[in-house]
Amino acid sequence: MGMTMSQKILAAHAGVSSVKAGDLIMADLDMVLANDITAPVAINVFKNIKTDTVFDKSKVALVPDHFAPNKDIKAAEQCKQVRCFAKNQAVENYFEIGEMGVEHALLPEKGLVVAGDLVIGADSHTCTYGALGAFSTGVGSTDMAVGMATGKAWFKVPSAIKINLTGEFKPGVSGKDLILHIIGEIGVDGALYQSMEFAGEGVANLTMDDRFTVANMAIEAGGKNGIFPVDEQTISYMKAHGDKPYTVYDADDDADYVRVLDIDLSELKPTVAFPHLPENTKTVDEITEPIAIDQVVIGSCTNGRFSDFEKAANIMRGKKVADGVRVLIIPATQKIYLDCMEAGYLKDFILAGATVSTPTCGPCLGGHMGILAAGERCVSTTNRNFVGRMGHVDSEVYLASPETAAASALLGRIASADEV
Repeated sequence: MGMTMSQKILAAHAGVSSVKAGDLIMADLDMVLANDITAPVAINVFKNIKTDTVFDKSKVALVPDHFAPNKDIKAAEQCKQVRCFAKNQAVENYFEIGEMGVEHALLPEKGLVVAGDLVIGADSHTCTYGALGAFSTGVGSTDMAVGMATGKAWFKVPSAIKINLTGEFKPGVSGKDLILHIIGEIGVDGALYQSMEFAGEGVANLTMDDRFTVANMAIEAGGKNGIFPVDEQTISYMKAHGDKPYTVYDADDDADYVRVLDIDLSELKPTVAFPHLPENTKTVDEITEPIAIDQVVIGSCTNGRFSDFEKAANIMRGKKVADGVRVLIIPATQKIYLDCMEAGYLKDFILAGATVSTPTCGPCLGGHMGILAAGERCVSTTNRNFVGRMGHVDSEVYLASPETAAASALLGRIASADEV
């Protein structure tokens, strides 16, 4: 029996010719990542490991982004601990105020992750880098500490789901609608500890930003990772963002999959995940009664890239945000912020009545900036809508694409772009 993409990457990093689902392996790591919430825990564990230095100063990345810029004294102390550790260890990939960004947008932008890499991060959305043809997955802070110390991690080799894509999106539909559709179909545990491996002619019709969005939310279906084949788009992206060597792995024709999903992209519609799970999806045209909203957030590691703001700005330009609706625009990196500024998008947003923030995870996890009060509703391009995720336990978060979020901001209710 052949191997999937993920299994080939794991085998190569374990130094073995082949692996199969269920195998336990020790594998070498290409990148170990943490943020201002998870890194302090890992640093405390690291102190108890019999080593004085990280395994490779170029293969550890520390990015204060969740409660940064510091929202309070505790956040400031956490960021200080990470900052001091990075300095003492001479960690090369430390990014803070001024050059910071949301970690899962920042690392690909910096060219730190490429095809064929094996990456762990003490953050569940580390699976984002599968868009580049890397095997990347979230781990706990203890595993992250051991990874920093040894450059190795244990893995149970996952089985896989093959998601075969055909066709192309209609206007107003994008990668967020695709992944919400998939999660709605299979559920939040539908890919539990499995690789979500994308294939088919439709992959070529997804932009890199679409792929980042889809891979980012593989964890919301319980997936161990999400991964895309490496094509010309992938290679162009990697070459544009760095010169790190990469390796292309393809799934074998006889690779074993536990199930195959066939999705025609042309049949997808603007989709929204209702409270309080990402699987609770409806297409916008299935909403029978108006759902008034109080806030819109466009940003995050899921949809905080340049093309996301381009789509939103094209919808909001020359119009006004609905009365009573707060709109937060949060570019995911400083470069994206600058690119949006030079393109005039930030002016479009501000003239429409939105506010623009420095890069931060902020409201996505109820950290700061945009916390919801009881009874408030938010349409957000983030990745989770659990109870209390963005504030009060009696608030509600509706997950949507940038197009749907922008349209909703203008109409004051959940709406698709073709309604504006």
